[in-house]
Amino acid sequence: MTSDQPGESTTPYDDFGGEEFFTRLVGAFYARVATDPILRPMYPDADLAPAERRLRLFLMQYWGGPQTYSEERGHPKLRMRHMDFRIDGEARDRWLSLMHDAMVAQDLTPEQETRLWMYLVSAAFGMQNVPDEPYGQPLPTETTR
Repeated sequence: MTSDQPGESTTPYDDFGGEEFFTRLVGAFYARVATDPILRPMYPDADLAPAERRLRLFLMQYWGGPQTYSEERGHPKLRMRHMDFRIDGEARDRWLSLMHDAMVAQDLTPEQETRLWMYLVSAAFGMQNVPDEPYGQPLPTETTR
């Protein structure tokens, strides 16, 4: 709830600019995904609009906006919903790169940019389901001379 009354706070959703901001951010991100050789193949639909809508609704809810995402889809269960996709370090980093480009194209204060970016990095690493290093690969114990 946005308020101009002293002592009342706004949500991060309001602070970022509400639905308009999240629509611009996610739209800019998916415009990049549409032509990306790493991320685009992860989206089975010919139309990215459903995925774009889901991400927009999720981010709006996460930052304190309408609860539409949960009303329509239940608990986010983000990691579970992404388990069918191979998300390795390359995919994680590409997601972050495209999202960063979309984010910096918005009119954010440095504080807003930092806050949003810290969340996006955390979320991206949380979705990764293929380790960067093969499991069980020993670290080198000797150096070559």
